[in-house]
Amino acid sequence: MKLSARNQFKGKIVNINEGAVNAVVTIDIGGGNVVTSIITIGSVKDLGLVVGGEATAVIKSSSVMVMVD
Repeated sequence: MKLSARNQFKGKIVNINEGAVNAVVTIDIGGGNVVTSIITIGSVKDLGLVVGGEATAVIKSSSVMVMVD
């Protein structure tokens, strides 16, 4: 599959925390780094996501803001 998003990080799913509508999916991308995404529970099921499974985090954004006090 080809995507226009250049920021693609392959890794292993280390946690899926399901809420009422959404799930928080955490992917270990190596080097002590993790990426966390909030997606619908329907998407978790449609994609067949399970802890220990492989997945790719795809990031497409025109801006990422970081703030500290």
